[in-house]
Amino acid sequence: MDTQSRGAREYDYIVCGGGTAGCVIARRLAEDVTKSILLVEAGKRKEEVPASAIPAAVSQILGTDADWNIQSEPCAALNNRRLHLARGKFIGGSSGCNGTICIRGVPQDYDDWGVEGWNGAQMFEDMKRVEDFKNKEWFEAVHAAHGVGGPVLTAPHDPARISSCVLESYQSKGLPLKPDMFTTGDSAQGCGHAIRSIYKGVRSAASNYIGGKAVELPNVEVITGYHVDTVIIKERGNERVATGIVALDPSGKNTQFLARKEVIISSGAYGSPAVLLRSGIGPGSELSEVGITTRVDLPGVGKNLMDHLVVLNFYEVSQPDLTNDHLIWHTGAREKTAQEYKASRTGFFSQFPFGVFAFARLDDRLKGQKLWEESRHTPDRDAMGTLPNQPHVEFWNTECYSPKYMFKDFPPDGKYAFAMATTFFSARSRGEVKLSSLDPTKNPSVQHNYLSDPLDMLVFSEGCRLANEIALEGAGTKDIVSGSWPTTQGHDKYATREDWEQAIRERADTCYHPGGTCKMGNSDDNMAVVDSQLRVHGVKNLRVADASIMPLLPSGHPQMAVFAIAERAADLIKAHATV
Repeated sequence: MDTQSRGAREYDYIVCGGGTAGCVIARRLAEDVTKSILLVEAGKRKEEVPASAIPAAVSQILGTDADWNIQSEPCAALNNRRLHLARGKFIGGSSGCNGTICIRGVPQDYDDWGVEGWNGAQMFEDMKRVEDFKNKEWFEAVHAAHGVGGPVLTAPHDPARISSCVLESYQSKGLPLKPDMFTTGDSAQGCGHAIRSIYKGVRSAASNYIGGKAVELPNVEVITGYHVDTVIIKERGNERVATGIVALDPSGKNTQFLARKEVIISSGAYGSPAVLLRSGIGPGSELSEVGITTRVDLPGVGKNLMDHLVVLNFYEVSQPDLTNDHLIWHTGAREKTAQEYKASRTGFFSQFPFGVFAFARLDDRLKGQKLWEESRHTPDRDAMGTLPNQPHVEFWNTECYSPKYMFKDFPPDGKYAFAMATTFFSARSRGEVKLSSLDPTKNPSVQHNYLSDPLDMLVFSEGCRLANEIALEGAGTKDIVSGSWPTTQGHDKYATREDWEQAIRERADTCYHPGGTCKMGNSDDNMAVVDSQLRVHGVKNLRVADASIMPLLPSGHPQMAVFAIAERAADLIKAHATV
């Protein structure tokens, strides 16, 4: 394998990154059996990360060598905290260690991308292609909105008793029940059940596209432990053409692989811009600062970084067994639960412990706020740039206590707790990704600039206030909330918007939903990195396809959108091959 270009192995297509998008692209390109595909992954094979199959075993992955373990730069608006930016480093990538949530957003989110050929109707159809939906008797599914026969198996989540209480509270606070609204995308205000990428107790991830007894891909070679360094770019007349890649093999030696047709970068919102930057594609002034010769001056590479922030507020409940704490935190529970999962793929570990979800708009609550009124985007769009058919925030509950989000005191025997979470959409703040080193094994520098725009803090804090009211005043939860957990983080402390702003500065965390750093755009967008065909400007036979190409983040959770982007990318590549 340690060859120079003369003896380098050659393929039709090279896909850089075996995560959520890369697995999809490799599988779809392999459907043409005359084509050869190389899938290059820096991390491990899926079988070497057994926790990736267990829905509730994410804690066994995050912080290990199966996680890229990126740390953000200090964020001024979050008390200069550094956030852990987890990314899966194995075949399947973050689809193997995320929350399994299949919330598609609303069609307007994708219409707002404003790029020819990309819109809400098409993206929702592409998301259906991914799915093989398995319904349950109790769930009122909109079957026309679901896919059948796709590689990713999905099913409804069986809610814990606390989630039924929260669902009642949502409705009593003006969020009507629409059971399958997170699949249909037909409402910006309401509550329902989020479909999960779990079936019969096993996580269903992007690795399904390239592995398993039902899938035989003799024309795909998968190599792991290889870190993509640079794209090989040749000058051909007036054109720059991508002809392959240089990667570091597991021993640290440079290895070249050649592509007869195309190189596709699918290394994620942090990894894809880093590959381009090391290849001399990016802002010329920044490249020269780190000693890289500029091949293509693209100012948008690494810019436009977006994410969703979340705050969880925990509540102690007075009734036993409403939450699932007795299945995981109480004496002997973890061992018993683990044995149940091992024996039958059932029990606590067979599901991800998030409950029921809601979308909400905050127009009425923000009306009269000077900053909100003065920041209106257009007569049709509000200060966040959204239309009335797009939510401002998402709410969801945990079904037990969570040690994440700064808290470490677990409920002892006889104690039960749950959280109300607020996820903030449509942030106006933007961050950036830069190189911290020329070594491809080193993580880039990531500055999210969370909440640098004061309007973001206004809207986010108002959402947190509403979530707290849902828990304390909602019909299903008001009589069971007996205190807070831990008591030093009491919900009664957060009565005013100022109190919630302080809580956000102290406790807000990432949802692990980064995107936007290789923005897709039209020809008049000088910050666009790729065009509507996902082709990198200024380099022939080079594309980017993953969350980094999103001009704006969708409402909700991006895994289904990333799957759809990859499906569309494969279609575009195959269509180009026939021209």
